[in-house]
Amino acid sequence: MLVNSTTPILEIKNVSKEFMLQGQAIHALSNANLTIHKGEFVCLIGASGCGKSTLLRIMAGFEAPTSGEALMWGMGIEEPDPRRGMVFQDYALFPWLTVRENIGFGPRSQGRPKAEVRDTCERFIDMVGLRKFADAYPHQLSGGMRQRVAIARVLANDAEVVLMDEPFGALDAMTRERLQEELLEIWQRTKLTVIFVTHAIEEAIYLADRIVVMSPGPGRIESDNHIELARPRDMTSPEFNEIRRMLSARLHSHHSKKAA
Repeated sequence: MLVNSTTPILEIKNVSKEFMLQGQAIHALSNANLTIHKGEFVCLIGASGCGKSTLLRIMAGFEAPTSGEALMWGMGIEEPDPRRGMVFQDYALFPWLTVRENIGFGPRSQGRPKAEVRDTCERFIDMVGLRKFADAYPHQLSGGMRQRVAIARVLANDAEVVLMDEPFGALDAMTRERLQEELLEIWQRTKLTVIFVTHAIEEAIYLADRIVVMSPGPGRIESDNHIELARPRDMTSPEFNEIRRMLSARLHSHHSKKAA
């Protein structure tokens, strides 16, 4: 498909999503609109239940919107596609496969030549720093290592978009910081498009070009905030903390309105 340089890589148009739970309709998303261009790093933040993960799953093709449409390069998203890779908090690795085999699973499934699969595996093993653990199984790895494998597995599939659902949420603080740095290095090196769901305002400001604030009940996109801070970013700087205070006030205002 010929893509115009101005065509967004992902577009969400008037998307609403309802679920039925015990005979009652749950409104997970209401009239969401979002445009994402190639190479952007976008974070979605908001309270639990605001529809962040639902929106991500619609982008991935795991869920269909009740109304509205989700597009990639102007074409409707109707099912999962290796061009849109998903990274979950719980890693979702195959426990019976080694690091190398997990990373190579997608290319092998696509019927690529053995030499190409081997070269792809080796490249991404090196990219995520797991050369010494290439033949280890997931249970032999730390949480941070498993998440690196999950990221490498998505990249090995030739993903253009990486959708990340709180990928570092279960990790200790030091591992989380290290993986944030490594993710930024990979993003800058590969020019990937990243959509990253997090509860942590500081993590979003540290990582993102844009931070999309979502409000609950039902989930709506409340604001879209461009982050102009130069990289690498200093979490202790006055500019960083001014953005943190602004975003925190926007998030807390939703709770205040609901409480009222």
